[in-house]
Amino acid sequence: TRRASSAVSSMQGGPDASGGPHTGTTIVAVAYDGGVVLGADSRVSTGAYVSNRASNKITNLCDNVFLCRSGSAAHTEAISDYVRFYTSQHVSETQQQPSVKSVASILYQMSYSNKGLMAAMIVAGYDPASGGKVFGSPIGGTLVEMPWAIEGSGSTYIWSYFDDEYKEGLSREETEELVLRGIAHAMARDGSSGGLIRLVTVDKDGAAKRTVQGKDVPLILGDMPEPGTNAATVVW
Repeated sequence: TRRASSAVSSMQGGPDASGGPHTGTTIVAVAYDGGVVLGADSRVSTGAYVSNRASNKITNLCDNVFLCRSGSAAHTEAISDYVRFYTSQHVSETQQQPSVKSVASILYQMSYSNKGLMAAMIVAGYDPASGGKVFGSPIGGTLVEMPWAIEGSGSTYIWSYFDDEYKEGLSREETEELVLRGIAHAMARDGSSGGLIRLVTVDKDGAAKRTVQGKDVPLILGDMPEPGTNAATVVW
C-alpha cells in the first residue's frame, strides 16, 4: 500500500520539528567508461523516528535504467510507477531498449509538470549508443546531465569528497569503491542517513546488484567499530 501522502511520510524523513519536510538520505550515481554505478543508504525516517532501516531506494525503470529516490516516498514511488509504465509503452512501440536520456526525459516531464512534489532524484543507466549516463533531477523538476550526481541531506557532507576523488577514466571497481566510500562518509556525519548500502552497477551485460551490510560499511574517521562478542561484552 502507498504511504499516506497527507503526512508527507518521507523515505528520507517526514516533517521535522518545525513542520517542514526534509530529504534525509544519501543517493549517488557515477558514470565510468562502460557503465554507471548507483548507490544509496537504506534509512527511512519520519522526523527523528527511524521507521525502516533497510529500505531499497534504488528502483528499476526498465532493464537498463534505474532511479535513485529521495524526498517523499509517496511522491517518488508514484513518479517511478508512471515513468515505468510510459517506458514500457515506449519499448512495446519501438521494440528496442530505450536510451537513458529518453527515460530521463519522461521523468523530467512528470516532475516538472508537478512542481509541488517533494522529489529529488537521480536517473542513471546504460545504453549501447551513449554508454553510461547520469541525470540529476532536483526538487523543482529540472534535468541536468553530469558525470556524477548526489542528492539528499547526506550529500551536503560529501560534495568536496566527490569533487576531489572523481576522475575521468575510472574503472568499474574504482567507481564502485568511490560510491561506497562516499555514502559511508555521509552516513558517518548525517543522522538521517544510515543502515546498509545498496549498489547497482549497469553496463552492457546488464545490472549487477550488491548489498553491503552495516558491519561491512567502511569505517570513517570518528566512527566506532562494532564491538565483538566475547564473555566481557555479553550482558546476561
